[in-house]
Amino acid sequence: MKTDELIGLLAADAAPVPRHEGQRRLWLALGGGGLLALLWIALAYGVRPDLGQVFFTPAFAMKEAMPLAVLAGAAVAVYRLAHPGARLGGWTWAMVAPVLVLWAMAGWVWWQAEPAAREALLWGSTWRTCAVSVLLAALPVGACLFWALKGMAPTRPALAGAAAGWLAGATGAAVYALHCPETGMPFMAVWYVLGMTASAGLGALVGARGLRW
Repeated sequence: MKTDELIGLLAADAAPVPRHEGQRRLWLALGGGGLLALLWIALAYGVRPDLGQVFFTPAFAMKEAMPLAVLAGAAVAVYRLAHPGARLGGWTWAMVAPVLVLWAMAGWVWWQAEPAAREALLWGSTWRTCAVSVLLAALPVGACLFWALKGMAPTRPALAGAAAGWLAGATGAAVYALHCPETGMPFMAVWYVLGMTASAGLGALVGARGLRW
């Protein structure tokens, strides 16, 4: 079969893609994955019994601010990476800037704290399970995002997978925070970010193979 004949055959049943289909797929994946993560955390861990009391406190707001800010930037980055030729531009910084701000604030808290209090600020009481729990909460979000990306056209599969994993990790961290009793910034700067980074690394590995055309 000649090339022109093959192109004609492939184009014979082509139909226009609905407008905003890409946004719809990504929002559906992010929303559905977020709900699955919330269900997992609620069933496997349970939400904080005092969530109603702490929800509007500055400490809890700061705890949710980092993953939600990462989520906002990463969602745009994933959308752009799902389209051939689209550049990330400043959205790369938008994905990591909230973490840099958290690290700066955590460093300040660590430096100001009494030496005897620094160990508790870093390790808390749940450091053994925190990063793994964030990663587990990210898995359903990542699976849904990869479903969305498979229906689009990412030309840099490993990078798109890493961005999707980072987005899933941020979502998982925001959901896991509804259970986690820790409030120390140094704790979050290490263990929450570690879980998000593991999710991004897993996304890069899966994306390199699973998002190839």
